[in-house]
Amino acid sequence: MEQRSTHSNKKKSPVKLIILLSVLSIGAFIGFKKIRFALTHETTDNAQVEAQITPVLPRVAGYVKNITVKDYDSVKAGDLLVELDDAELQAQLSEMDADYKQAEVDIIQARANLNNAVISLKVNKGNLELSDYKNSKALADFNRDKKLYEGEAITKKQLDDSKFNYEIATKTAANVKNDLSTAESRIAVLQSAIQKAEAVMTVKRARIDQQQLKITYTKVYAPQGGKIGKKTISIGQFVQIGTPMFSIVNDSAYWIVANFKENQIKSLLPGKKVDIEIDAFPDMKLTGTVASLSEATGAKFALLPPDNSSGNFVKVTQRVPVKIWFDNLPQIKHFLRAGLSASIIAEK
Repeated sequence: MEQRSTHSNKKKSPVKLIILLSVLSIGAFIGFKKIRFALTHETTDNAQVEAQITPVLPRVAGYVKNITVKDYDSVKAGDLLVELDDAELQAQLSEMDADYKQAEVDIIQARANLNNAVISLKVNKGNLELSDYKNSKALADFNRDKKLYEGEAITKKQLDDSKFNYEIATKTAANVKNDLSTAESRIAVLQSAIQKAEAVMTVKRARIDQQQLKITYTKVYAPQGGKIGKKTISIGQFVQIGTPMFSIVNDSAYWIVANFKENQIKSLLPGKKVDIEIDAFPDMKLTGTVASLSEATGAKFALLPPDNSSGNFVKVTQRVPVKIWFDNLPQIKHFLRAGLSASIIAEK
C-alpha cells in the first residue's frame, strides 16, 4: 500500500508542474504584452467630451412673462425662448415720446422768435437810417442858423432851438444804434438757443431709440442651435441683467479634451490619429485626430495657480490639455453628451 501511494504521488507531480508552468507562461505573456503596449503607446483616462455651451442671459431686467421652452428641448438659432414683461418700458417710452414732441414745439417757438428778431432788426436798421437823416438835417439847420445869427437875421432863441434839435437828433441816433446792436446780439442768442434745442432733441431721439432697443431685449432669442439645459427661472420671477436663465449646448460639434502628462506629449503632434473609448459606451470603438495642444498646463489656468518660488516646492507631474476631434462625428454625435468621461490611446 505504501508503494502504491508513493507511485500515485509521483504520477500527480508532473500535472502540478504543468499547471504552474502554464500559469507562469500566461502571466509572462500578458506582462510582456502590457509592457510592450506601455512602451509603444501613450494613454490617459483623464479626458472628457466637450461642447460649446452658451449661457442665455437677459439684457434688461424685468419679470418673466412667458417661457416657450422646457428642460432639454431642442432649439434653433433665433427661436424665441423667454419673454419679459415690457409694460414699464412701454410707459417710459410713451413719456419719452411726449417729451420729444415738446422739444419739437420748443424748436418751432425758438425759430419763430428768431424770425421776429430778424424782422425787428430790419425795423431797427430802418430807424437808424431815419435817425441818421434827421441828425444830418438837424446839423444842417443848426449850421445855417449859426450863420443867420451871426448876420443878426434870427434871434438867440431861434439859434438855441436849432442847437437843441440837433442835440436831440444826435442822442436819438445813438439810441437807435444801441437798439440795433442789441437786436443783432439777440439774434445770435436766439440762433444758439435753436442749436441747443436741436441738440436736446437729438439726445431725446437717441434715448427713445435706446428705449425701443431695450424693449426688443425683453424677447430673448436663442443665440445658437442646440439643446436647452436645466432652466433656473419660472414665470413671474424677476431677473436682473446678466442673470443666467439656462444654457444651450451646441449638439452639432463635440470634441475631446485629454489631459496628458507632460512626459507623454512628445509624440502628440497635431494631425496624429488616436483611439477613443467613451466610458458610457465601452463597446463603441472610435478614432480621433489631435487638433492642438494647450500653450499652458492645466495648473496655470487654475483659480490659484501654484507658485514654485514660494519656498514649499514639491515637484508634481503636470498635465497638458490636448484637443482631439472625432473622425466620424456626424455618425456618433447623437450618442455624445458634454462631460462624458473618455480614455485616449495614442501610438508613440
